[in-house]
Amino acid sequence: MKTLVIGTGGREHALALALSRDPNVSEVHAAPGNPGIGQVATLHAVDELVGEAVAALATSLGAELVVVGPEAPL
Repeated sequence: MKTLVIGTGGREHALALALSRDPNVSEVHAAPGNPGIGQVATLHAVDELVGEAVAALATSLGAELVVVGPEAPL
């Protein structure tokens, strides 16, 4: 399963780390992420507050699961 984690904080780092350890997850992507998240996921420079940009990224990646960590993008 291809996944996309939205956000830059510690919560998102924990989510990306857990997803990276799941044997059912083939790819972990994060937007915009941070250097720590970048150790377990591919980072993408997308503004998490621009819904259209996040949706376009998820579509282009073929993400099957998108996890939004921060409240603001929700």
